Amino acid sequence: MFRTLKQLASPINKDLRQRIGFTLLVLLIFVIGVNVRVPGTQDYTGSLGFLEIVNAMSGGALRNFSIFALGVMPYISASIIMQLLQMDIIPYFSELQKQGPVGRQKINKITRYMGIIFAFIQGFAYSFMMMKTASAFDRLYVSLILTAGTAFLLWLGDQVTQKGIGNGISLLIMAGIIVEMPGIFINTFKQLILSGRYDLWQGGLMFAGFILVYLLIIIGVIFVQEAERKITIQYANKSTVVAGNRSYMPMKINAAGVVPVIFASSLLAIPATIANFANNAGFTNFVNNYLTYTKPVGFVIYMLLIYFFSYIYTFIQIKPEELAKNLNEAGGFVPGVRPGKDTENHINKILIRLTFVGGFFIAILAAIPIVFSMIGGLESAAAIGGTSLLIVVGVALETYKQLEGSLVARNYKKGYSRR
Repeated sequence: MFRTLKQLASPINKDLRQRIGFTLLVLLIFVIGVNVRVPGTQDYTGSLGFLEIVNAMSGGALRNFSIFALGVMPYISASIIMQLLQMDIIPYFSELQKQGPVGRQKINKITRYMGIIFAFIQGFAYSFMMMKTASAFDRLYVSLILTAGTAFLLWLGDQVTQKGIGNGISLLIMAGIIVEMPGIFINTFKQLILSGRYDLWQGGLMFAGFILVYLLIIIGVIFVQEAERKITIQYANKSTVVAGNRSYMPMKINAAGVVPVIFASSLLAIPATIANFANNAGFTNFVNNYLTYTKPVGFVIYMLLIYFFSYIYTFIQIKPEELAKNLNEAGGFVPGVRPGKDTENHINKILIRLTFVGGFFIAILAAIPIVFSMIGGLESAAAIGGTSLLIVVGVALETYKQLEGSLVARNYKKGYSRR
């Protein structure tokens, strides 16, 4: 860490410092926008229920009903649908996926348009929740402002990705969570120690346990994100694999990162959004009792969704067929496995097993704060805070790796140019 900071201070990395500065500036704009309320509205004082996850990822913007109240969640929902459509459900999207960079660019464009449409629909739904007696024109006005806010955030995210450091959308989600995190700890402290529900020593022990749970999540995410399986690769032009000079193909235990947690949380937030729009007591009770992950049924669904998206995203990111093909074209093979279809099946089996383990660990890490909150009788925000921390640590790790990779590449070029 200190070595990285020292390298950043070097004059040759001035442009990299500018990229970091640009990223921080964009995040500051986001934090300021979170506190700019939609004209003619007030803070939401009721219970958000499962919409706490939307509130957490938007930096409290939903409760403030600010111009960024929707955050980037509509785009995340659109991404989920697009990921599923690429699984040979609609041939057009499957073909786009196979077209490489050009196809991915078209998919990203369609995803953004779909995200804007979802933003307008969600904005209209939230207007019913926040403005009970407003006219149709006022609801349309608010929906357009919220949609514009989401569109602006997507643009900011693109600017960070192109001109800053890390993935812009992920960093905006992380920034929103970090803004909300102190409030979660303060509210939990009040509930456990200052509320009088428990004796002072009991509340103190439970709060210490709450802190410990968060520390375990941080350690666990780092462990799972860094763990990998190395597959030995032999090349046709080398008769033996010399010790110390082995070629490996690294396979992460959790190749999907924290994306399954984001997707699972976003998907479970959709019924809550519909419930607020429908304003139907029966459907709202159904969502609160069965589709909220602080309830037993919702908890199980949430765990299964994390597993489901772990497999989906892993096999979208790492395609065994293409990997086996590229390996064969480079003259490489896995010792003891025939090139072609056998290599594809071999990689496929390894991915299935690794994802089973990686998905299990991520699901456990997501479950720990929820179970603790159930036992302690804490508000849903405390449970969501644990899930949010999972996302923060995962995004921070990926951003740090990108920064470190840039520094290594620059030092390599510097050393090479001196020769």
